[in-house]
Amino acid sequence: MIFHCTKALAAKLPTVSPTPLTDVNPLGSWHAHLHTIDRRHCVMFCHDTTRFVLFEAGLKKEQFQNLGQLHKELYLAALIVMGVPEATLKRMELAMGPARFDTATDRSVLGTLNQSRFELDFFLDDYNNVLEVDPLVAAKWFNHRPLTARGTWLWADEEMLALVRSL
Repeated sequence: MIFHCTKALAAKLPTVSPTPLTDVNPLGSWHAHLHTIDRRHCVMFCHDTTRFVLFEAGLKKEQFQNLGQLHKELYLAALIVMGVPEATLKRMELAMGPARFDTATDRSVLGTLNQSRFELDFFLDDYNNVLEVDPLVAAKWFNHRPLTARGTWLWADEEMLALVRSL
């Protein structure tokens, strides 16, 4: 699976390709960006085609070494919460492959990440500290809302479920 990282996140990762990587994964690729909220490192992931957003708060230096595995665990857990059958999850886990990182970003996906970061401030009003945020609650909140991507209205959770069913 390919992660297109912003420069802020790429600086924290051990290996990032300087050239754009070619995506052959049936699940598509993701964009990722590093935010600092309350002096804590937080990473937001956005799926390129479905605009499915995942948020992980309070990452430590050693966790950046295994960011791909951290994403995989969070992604599969979010799909379990959405009711994806276990057999489908196993097929997805095999299809995901190893995590690879590059810095070839897309302005449209970055726009979705930027809008999600803006909306995160409203979500965080219910919490005293960003570390209290349950990533699965955040995933459900981020993805069950209408948004536009390249002029088309979509619901990220429904788009992701359609992609998962297509495997």
